[in-house]
Amino acid sequence: MAQTDTFETENIEKRTLAFAERDSTLYLDFYQKKGDTAVRPCVIFVFGGGFAVGSRDERAYHSYFKNLVNRGLKVASIDYRLGLAGIYDEVGIFNTKPLGTAIDMAVADLYEATAFLLSESEALGLAPSSFIVSGSSAGAITSLQADWYLKNTNELSEILPDNFRYAGVIAFAGAIFSTTGKPRYPNPPSPTLFFHGTDDKTVPYSKRRLLNKGLFGSAVLAKHFLKEGYPFFLVSEREARHSIAVSAMSERLDEILQFIGTAVLSESHFQKEITLIPIQGK
Repeated sequence: MAQTDTFETENIEKRTLAFAERDSTLYLDFYQKKGDTAVRPCVIFVFGGGFAVGSRDERAYHSYFKNLVNRGLKVASIDYRLGLAGIYDEVGIFNTKPLGTAIDMAVADLYEATAFLLSESEALGLAPSSFIVSGSSAGAITSLQADWYLKNTNELSEILPDNFRYAGVIAFAGAIFSTTGKPRYPNPPSPTLFFHGTDDKTVPYSKRRLLNKGLFGSAVLAKHFLKEGYPFFLVSEREARHSIAVSAMSERLDEILQFIGTAVLSESHFQKEITLIPIQGK
């Protein structure tokens, strides 16, 4: 376990820990209340940036981390390999292979971070049954994809214990990439909180597909969850674009905490949809 430093405020500490060796060392930043030895749920956060750019330590996410820690959780913000770095512009509806490869790389690294945190759960004061995965944009895609793969026993998930499941998923403008049509779950997904703008041009709110291959966004996934009786909470913001991938972390904190408190910690399962409609001229 590596260096310890203070995270902007006197009551939150941040430790940077190495969790995997790939082409380079992958790190995570671990946040908790200073001196906290209690066993608590952990939010594993995956940053955004189109699988081409981004950092686990971007200031845009700091208030989200602080709000979670100050409300009794611990946070691990992770590195992952950027599979589209330098080739982002080559991806299109007729060339989705690089995207699929990049997503799988990110999911594999998320699983590595999860396995590391499970192995260190006693030392870090984590409840292994209360790991929540959360992400923004590309990180939200990674989070949703990881839960989908886990419930489909994808070989990437073999690094995790057989009985492991994420306690919840919080996706800020995410989707699932599928080459076999609309995603299905042979085993029920984890309770999921979706945030998405209906006019998102970066990650589709509904879907972007060619035949059976494409990205299936929050609206499509929530509709499937509703039909199958899976627990979810969908917050749609009408006319909003991709900025919701970051803005919802602070603007929709009440919904985030409600979801964690009920669907995740209390396991009170429900289905809920909210549509936010802007008032013209306000």
